[in-house]
Amino acid sequence: MAAVIAGLAACAPAAEAYNSVPTTGGDSWGVHDGAAPGVDTGSIRNTTGAALRGYGGIRVRVAGKLEGRSALMNGQLMRGFGLRYDGLDRFETTKAVEIGGVSMTRAIKIQRSDRYARFFDTFTNTTSQGVTVEVVFGGMTGYNTGENQSEVVGTSSGDLVPTVADSWVAMASPTTRAGNPSQNGPSAAVIGSPNTGTAPTDFLRGGFDIPLPLTGHEANHQGYGHRFALAPGETRSLARFVVIGVGEKQGTGGAADNARPDAGTEVAAVKLRAEQLVAVPPLGDLTTAQLCSLRNWTPAAITAGVPSFDETACATIPKLDTQAAPQPKKLVTSSPYDVVEKTVQELRADMESGKTTSQEITQAYLDRIAAYDTGQFGFHSFTWVADDAMEQARKADEARAKGAKGPLLGIPVAFKDLYDTKDMPTTNGSQVFEGFYPREDAFQVKRVRDAGAVIIGKATMAEYANSGYFSDSAWGQVWNAYDPSKSSIGSSGGSAVAMALSFVPITFGSQTGDSLWGPASAASIFSLRGTDGLQSASGVMPLTYVNDYAGAFSLSPADLADTLNVVVGTDPKDPLTAETDEKKPEDWRTSLDPNALQGKRIGYIPAVFDDPFQTTGTSDAMKAAFAKFVAAGAEVVPIPAAPNQPPVQPGGGGDTAYEGWARWIDAHPENPYKDAGEIIASQKRLPYSRRAGGVPAYTTTGRQTATQVKAGYDRRKLYRQALGQWMDDNNVDAVLYAGLLSDVGMNDGITPSFGRIDPPSSASGAPTMIFPGGVNDTGEPFNFQLLGREWDDAKLLGFAYAYDQVAKARIAPTTAPKLTYVPGVTPKPIVIERPADPVTSTPVPDGDSNSTPTPTPAPATPVVPGAGAPAGTPPVTKSLVLPRSVTSKVTPLKGKRLRITGEVTAAPGTSCTGKVTIRVKAGKATLLAKGVSLSKSCTFATIVTLKTKRSKVSVQARFLGNSALKARSAKTKTVRVG
Repeated sequence: MAAVIAGLAACAPAAEAYNSVPTTGGDSWGVHDGAAPGVDTGSIRNTTGAALRGYGGIRVRVAGKLEGRSALMNGQLMRGFGLRYDGLDRFETTKAVEIGGVSMTRAIKIQRSDRYARFFDTFTNTTSQGVTVEVVFGGMTGYNTGENQSEVVGTSSGDLVPTVADSWVAMASPTTRAGNPSQNGPSAAVIGSPNTGTAPTDFLRGGFDIPLPLTGHEANHQGYGHRFALAPGETRSLARFVVIGVGEKQGTGGAADNARPDAGTEVAAVKLRAEQLVAVPPLGDLTTAQLCSLRNWTPAAITAGVPSFDETACATIPKLDTQAAPQPKKLVTSSPYDVVEKTVQELRADMESGKTTSQEITQAYLDRIAAYDTGQFGFHSFTWVADDAMEQARKADEARAKGAKGPLLGIPVAFKDLYDTKDMPTTNGSQVFEGFYPREDAFQVKRVRDAGAVIIGKATMAEYANSGYFSDSAWGQVWNAYDPSKSSIGSSGGSAVAMALSFVPITFGSQTGDSLWGPASAASIFSLRGTDGLQSASGVMPLTYVNDYAGAFSLSPADLADTLNVVVGTDPKDPLTAETDEKKPEDWRTSLDPNALQGKRIGYIPAVFDDPFQTTGTSDAMKAAFAKFVAAGAEVVPIPAAPNQPPVQPGGGGDTAYEGWARWIDAHPENPYKDAGEIIASQKRLPYSRRAGGVPAYTTTGRQTATQVKAGYDRRKLYRQALGQWMDDNNVDAVLYAGLLSDVGMNDGITPSFGRIDPPSSASGAPTMIFPGGVNDTGEPFNFQLLGREWDDAKLLGFAYAYDQVAKARIAPTTAPKLTYVPGVTPKPIVIERPADPVTSTPVPDGDSNSTPTPTPAPATPVVPGAGAPAGTPPVTKSLVLPRSVTSKVTPLKGKRLRITGEVTAAPGTSCTGKVTIRVKAGKATLLAKGVSLSKSCTFATIVTLKTKRSKVSVQARFLGNSALKARSAKTKTVRVG
């Protein structure tokens, strides 16, 4: 799926998501490689035992005068390595990353039998001047401040305060239960030889200069740094190890708890393994040039791991051969008109005055998308850019020349990738809908198109809009506009980031829980989650029927008013909009009154401004900003908590997700699916969103009955009425809620990326106006929300306008500055790179791959307060080679489908954990290759669908091996397919 017209292009996604590596004990490592969602940092998104939650990334800072993207990304989390999984245990860089002339590569090797990984990073100075490089390795090992918080439980120095003298640091999440078992899997970072690095730092807040806190939410984000000089042409490397364990026994007596290790045993095992890795670092598979380049291990330590290493030979060893990074983009534009931070009001005025044209405006936005949204350091806010954007702009200019007018005439607009667009794919952020073109526009899209706007593209979103914390699509994951190491928040992150970075002046998103107010808060922009039915949701893919709201983002209240004037109206296809024409204002702009807050009482619930992570920097800034409401003429008063949601009404309930998709299928006969379960449980979704077993595992009551649908409407209506009565009882005109309550989390994690307390808007359908409030103590933006009575939408817009006149609270990001205008320059093509294809090769591991380092005597482990005493030294086992065989059977199904089953047999008592690769061939051509996990009974099964004209194929099953068994293949006889 690709198009290149007038210098624009878009590409299809990969057929797989990021790769996961199984290890012993039932654990696995989810590695952010180059496959979808394309985070590509080399960090560990998660482990089964929750030991890591976005860990192993590197922040890099290069001293000196930097230009272009290097300057903008200096100090950020590095990404874009094109990391390629070998199907077994290794990840290798396929394209280097460059900052300030320093070219970087990563290589990761996961020791599957002993649950540790080695990260090998190289840094080459490609300039003619010497440079100083700072590298911080780390991430997140816990979250919040309760029993999921991680804390230091051991260091190589024997205390609980990490310093430059430590070669390793262990983390765990102790609980208050008997023996203080670790709630989640413990971990240890092996940093290198003592005194080769810098003091540990807070990885979340920049990673370089803020000391690592030992308590509180930020103690979960450890950073371990190294600083070194690089001469021209010189390469230096860093090798770090990360060890993990699984959660320990909870002591409640439940069956699941009894299956866990005893308290203290996993913590002790992790510390012992870290000590062994320091004593004998497993570096034997590295070349001599790589060993000579190591910066964080002393020659003596290297020799302990590689006895043949001779430091004196380094003087005659050729320089390490490293990759060159792609050429940096030139940050130039072919348009003379600057669109940065321009509102719709300004754009329209400049077109009406003849200062510019829609074509110049559209080209300027396209150039910014090409410069900043794509490539290694791209923000990934777009999944598709219209190949006829300039043609749309030309038609708008012609219409204006003939006397046409309108609030959005010639204005570029982008839609979240779940709005139907008849001329562009609508994918819901998923391969499930790859290449799907709806036959007609969504209601709001049609109104925008009819108003003469330029529909410039589709914005990236969380797949199926099912994340409130990240925007992770099969087409890429969106990065924060203000801090390109952090999350954009989900699921409308692409829409919010594209607007914040001046890639487009109006965007549309959707909200089921927080996906208008969350992304808007992280992007310092405006939005409205209106009263149920204010904006039509027909032609918008569902998450939860009725709860979903399709709304717009803007840079100002006036822009939002103009947009609402175009899109708000009764839609015969959406029953929720039946009252809209009657209730909406004649002109939304009439609500833009700078005195709208004069004499108004704004209520707030004190507890709503308490961060669940127990940080205070954001909430303190919010409370200080209350003064802006007072300056605008309002009184801000504390009130009791809001009423609870009413109980499910008689006859209510049912599967609202199924109902939403069933209605969507009814309205889209051109779609490839006939049953909602096929969509909800599709195995084409990102792997961590798939339901185990696929479609057959999705059991549901089916569609809601008319009674259940009405009961759902009634419940929401009752809740809106209760909220209105609550406001009446407290004599307030609206109630103030927070947006983000903490700093935003890193973009490579799995756990909540910000502190949140949701207003009751999404659960009730009452309106909430979302608007910038200011910045917190670290300079990150925050937003407020004003909750009102049903159909108070225009009044809330006026309140936000009045606040904005006083506060001027929106801040512009600095991560995508103005482009340099070069007359006559050829417009840069927009290439939305798809993530890497899934692995198709399954190499045999090298001899070192699954061996255990030579054990050292168990260190004297101090008793850690609150962590329990260590439970002795775990046994160290060597790899075994035992008898085994692989058998497989193929059954042709209807059409081009095959059911492939088989087993791996071995000596009694031998573990058969691991994967089998199924490869289907027609002659010498490989038609398909996929990995299948072994069950506990050592069997495997899968169904494959072939795209081939051949009627005969051969099948090969290949066992990848584990700590006890080496790899082996078994060929199946040639089979005939239907």
